[in-house]
Amino acid sequence: MTQQWRDLLFAHWSYEPDVVQRLLPNGVELDTFEGRAYVALVPFNMRHLRVRYLPPIPTTANFAEINVRTYVISQGRPAVWFFSLDTPQLLPTAVARTAFKLPYCYAKAAVNLSGTGPGAVLTSSVERRWPTQGKSSIAVRVGQPLTPGPLEDFLTARWGLVSASRGNKLWYGPVEHEPWPLHSAELLHLDDNLVTAAGLPAPIGEPHLMFSPGVSTTIYSLQRLNRAM
Repeated sequence: MTQQWRDLLFAHWSYEPDVVQRLLPNGVELDTFEGRAYVALVPFNMRHLRVRYLPPIPTTANFAEINVRTYVISQGRPAVWFFSLDTPQLLPTAVARTAFKLPYCYAKAAVNLSGTGPGAVLTSSVERRWPTQGKSSIAVRVGQPLTPGPLEDFLTARWGLVSASRGNKLWYGPVEHEPWPLHSAELLHLDDNLVTAAGLPAPIGEPHLMFSPGVSTTIYSLQRLNRAM
């Protein structure tokens, strides 16, 4: 599938690795930075979603998405593991749960960007309706362009996703996009329980924040993984 991820916020908290690893299936190896695991709340706007070589499906190509994720290693490759992905569209939710083995959830969700460039304000809200309950709202003010350091590269330079299906079958989906254009961001408001709904303890302290105007993305068909990663 091809898609654009626009008006995106990375809000990251660090955790002890064993706290996060216990939530991953057998065979999925947690990735860490300087001995710490990272969990992110990531709201953004999906744009121009389509299956490659086919036209977009009317009414389902553009919508908000809010995901909770962490970072893993798949056969030596840095990848993303999703705890949840909330969208307000039933059809993409059902398709993604089936085709990409991802824990998509149906929710009332919105991501809005007021203004452009530094000083713009991004707000996100989600109220999960299926298959479980959860809520989140966050607002940030966009700052100046950010030159990525080692931590920012670790958190964003991910070219694949790992997912699991019934019977703990593991899958890898290659992801292709340009490097993220990043800005700093200032936290204005946060009220979230999607992270704890994933089974994690409540995060401590303010999150590490990065805003991006977005990238254009291709997600390729899943590849079956051996259990030994």
